[in-house]
Amino acid sequence: MITIGVEELKKPIDAGDLARGMKLNADVVVIGSGPGGMVAAERLARAGLRVLLVEEGPYYRTQDLKMLESQAYPQFYQDSAARRTQDKGIKILQGRVLGGSSTVNWATCFRPPQSVLDHWAKEFGVSLEGLTPVLEQMEQRLEVREWETTPNRNNQVLEVGCTKLGYHWGKIKRNVGPCLNLGYCGLGCPVGAKKDARQAFLADFAAAGGGLLYNARAQEFTLQGDRLTGVTCIHPKNPGLAGEAIEVEAKTFILAAGAINGPGLQMRSNLPDPYRTLGKRTFLHPVNISGGLFKEPIRAFEGAPQTRYSDQFLANRPIGFKLEVPPVHPVLTASSLPGLGQGHRALMKRFDQIQVLLALHHDGMSDAAPGGRVVLDSALQPVLDYPITPQLWSSFWKAYEVMAEIQFAAGAEAVLPLHEQAGVYRGLQALKAALPGLDREIFKTKLASAHVMGGAGMSKDPAQGVVDGNGKHHQLDNLYVFDGSILPTSLGVNPQLTLFGLSALLSERLLAKLKG
Repeated sequence: MITIGVEELKKPIDAGDLARGMKLNADVVVIGSGPGGMVAAERLARAGLRVLLVEEGPYYRTQDLKMLESQAYPQFYQDSAARRTQDKGIKILQGRVLGGSSTVNWATCFRPPQSVLDHWAKEFGVSLEGLTPVLEQMEQRLEVREWETTPNRNNQVLEVGCTKLGYHWGKIKRNVGPCLNLGYCGLGCPVGAKKDARQAFLADFAAAGGGLLYNARAQEFTLQGDRLTGVTCIHPKNPGLAGEAIEVEAKTFILAAGAINGPGLQMRSNLPDPYRTLGKRTFLHPVNISGGLFKEPIRAFEGAPQTRYSDQFLANRPIGFKLEVPPVHPVLTASSLPGLGQGHRALMKRFDQIQVLLALHHDGMSDAAPGGRVVLDSALQPVLDYPITPQLWSSFWKAYEVMAEIQFAAGAEAVLPLHEQAGVYRGLQALKAALPGLDREIFKTKLASAHVMGGAGMSKDPAQGVVDGNGKHHQLDNLYVFDGSILPTSLGVNPQLTLFGLSALLSERLLAKLKG
């Protein structure tokens, strides 16, 4: 057995290049390099701790990003962008790359709503005092600012339609520096303008002596009593092929592998779960989609993908929804549009005239949308079982109507709800008359998500969640969780800025404990 410390890792190491039977040693091991993991790793390394950052996905340089869906989806997304819920009814887009989902998201930044933080304090006893100052720090570090450049036509439709109808709309803040407005943020920024986790924190982490091990999937923790002693990682030499195991030992472990993989790793490791809360209350912001057909070109693949939003219906009860605008790229569009054969071909021929709205539904705030549950399949891989309640179906149908109303108000000649039974409707009344006849069923209704939260929620009471208000595991002395899995509910807004700030806050609390 060969043992090396973090100080000997002078550059990022591909796990597939390490010798058989290698053992690594650090003060702190951070599993996952998204907003939660990268911030924690950088802060602890700068404080003088020997930190090893372990990432399942590949390492990349800015020049490796080619704005190609054929490259980005298989290389940078979980399950090649084909991850779905257990029943296959909801597509789930998550990053699997250095920087996590921040590398491939659309750069949207919202602070967590105060109403949600108040709900967490009341219902779960979670105090996040001090979060506002660290959110301000993160906004400066990530160069978060309101998007002042003229929005692309795709986003203008939301602004124009809401204005004509008297609905609320606002400008989105984005974490970008000097931007060329290319519109391919979801495939990784090819000019390094997006201040994702890698761009904003990796250089300082490395300068502080931190070590990076990539292409390393954390497989199982080693548990002794109420403490973890190590984690076993596998290093695929080729995608999908497990290589030799690597043992990583540490005094403290930070799990930041995301709200599906993180609970899955805990389950595979048989970590204590006396109240059977692990994996439960996992939330998605489930999304349904409406396509608008315009006479003039929309070219929704060009320009910043998300710059406008509407909260007009976010306060709906029992479930509200936020309206946003996604980019429109060929593969993602072709795999989402309903229909087959000539009908599908006819829609794709009008690819540059398609405008798209999406509705993010705020689950987790009531029994009407209680979320789902992460479980292990027969291969011990985590999957999310996410039942859709009658109240969620009603919210989807309300959103179809609202999105169509906005698109028609902005000049759409026809609207297509993304549903296999839907037609192309040339007026709002025709669409409203057709909606009740569409089956409220998965597969027929095109549903997606890019925001996975919960499953290892924070709570003061161990019977209500997996970790306490500092991210510490209730039953284990040296395991902390700093990612979206610890959110007690969904946020109702895009979570990336919250996760950057939350990790910064919890890292400072952990440092105070370790130094003390």
